[in-house]
Amino acid sequence: MTACAAQRPDAVSESASGLGCEARSCHGIDKLVYSSTLCLTGRRITMAARLYSLLLTLLLIAPSAFSETLKLPDNLTGFSSPSGESFLVESTAKEAYFPLASNFLTQKTQAYCGVASIVMVLNALNVPAPSVPEYEPYKTFTQDNVLNERTEAILPRQVLDKQGMTLDQIGAILSTQPIKAEVRHASDASLEQFRTQASSFLSKPGHFVIVNYLRKAMGQEKGGHISPLAAYDEKADRFLILDVARYKYPPVWVKTADLFGAMNTVDSDNENRTRGYVLISAPSAE
Repeated sequence: MTACAAQRPDAVSESASGLGCEARSCHGIDKLVYSSTLCLTGRRITMAARLYSLLLTLLLIAPSAFSETLKLPDNLTGFSSPSGESFLVESTAKEAYFPLASNFLTQKTQAYCGVASIVMVLNALNVPAPSVPEYEPYKTFTQDNVLNERTEAILPRQVLDKQGMTLDQIGAILSTQPIKAEVRHASDASLEQFRTQASSFLSKPGHFVIVNYLRKAMGQEKGGHISPLAAYDEKADRFLILDVARYKYPPVWVKTADLFGAMNTVDSDNENRTRGYVLISAPSAE
């Protein structure tokens, strides 16, 4: 099988403080933010207040989605774990995180991981969206209205519902919108090329990466899957996957080599080509 067969939280403002800490410990900060505060040369710098607050908001969007998820294999690090939080704080390539976190979706069916990923990215890019009757007069992309006559010619709904979406179909459907989408099959790239391209995109505003990989190659259950990347931590050499199957797995940090290996797998629904990734940007971001 090709792929796995909310409301937007308000952004929080970034806080910083210049109060001295000298011989005393940094105090007067909520414990949740305290862990990301450093005392440096007489100044207290809240390095990750904005990051941490949004992290908490992300986990609160749909708490039930995380209550019965499957156990993660040892090679993956949960986003909300202490290590996962540290990876986000130290990451310098996380421009995609905030807009994606504000539009984080749970795929509506087990075949809609590609659809949910596309919707997240389109809304994060603020692409002009169609109207939604129940939300009038507001407009947004949903997992229903993103599919139309143009996407039907690329991937009939009947096929999508049965087997999900391939890497090339992701790129083709994204290309029906006024954005740039470049498909990269893992077999046509190298580990280093993927690391460089994906981390570069994640470090720039208006740039996103969707990955198509085989779950079991990363130790998960079990078939092909699609989700967007949100950040890259160079020190740990890990990417953050915002898994749209939120009922199954939480967001995870995965080693670059493991992710690339999971993408470099054959998809029988895509003429036995390998899975891979899609580099996405708005024309104005180029």
